[in-house]
Amino acid sequence: MSHIINLPWLSRNLEVTDSTDPTLVGISGIVVDETRRTILVNTGGNEVTLAKDTIRFTIEDEEIDGTLVGQRPEERIGKAYRRS
Repeated sequence: MSHIINLPWLSRNLEVTDSTDPTLVGISGIVVDETRRTILVNTGGNEVTLAKDTIRFTIEDEEIDGTLVGQRPEERIGKAYRRS
């Protein structure tokens, strides 16, 4: 895992690369807010709420599995992740 998982994601570019809902694949934009279970992304004209546990996404060209980051941002930032 990359160091990006331990950094704040607000104002960073996010792109959905895989999802259990195929209509979400390809959504990209700027992260506006993050909660324990969701990420709010501004796609230019719309704001889309994405469930973390159903997506795989990239931030700064680093792929992140949403099921691994199902905690509040302040808890995620200080957590140590096992290297894969």
